[in-house]
Amino acid sequence: MSFVQIQCTRCKGVFRDRAGRLQDGYSRQCPSCEVVLFFAEDAPHPFIKRAMRNARKVRKEQREAEAARITAPQPQAAPSRRFAGRARTAERSD
Repeated sequence: MSFVQIQCTRCKGVFRDRAGRLQDGYSRQCPSCEVVLFFAEDAPHPFIKRAMRNARKVRKEQREAEAARITAPQPQAAPSRRFAGRARTAERSD
């Protein structure tokens, strides 16, 4: 999980929240001063804008990493010792 640092607009304290949560319409209470921060794309405060921009960037990086992981070839796992002998017996032709 990726986290984004948020700076409070009132007390200037810094705390973290998940990037997936920081979307338009999300609200969070500052753990220090307990002011409620509202996150919106068109927020006038630069601290909120920065947090939203960083969250978008992190979510995009996560999507790209997930897509790369899905498209990458999966390594073939070696058969377990329990089933290793069964493959050989099936190949014999008596």
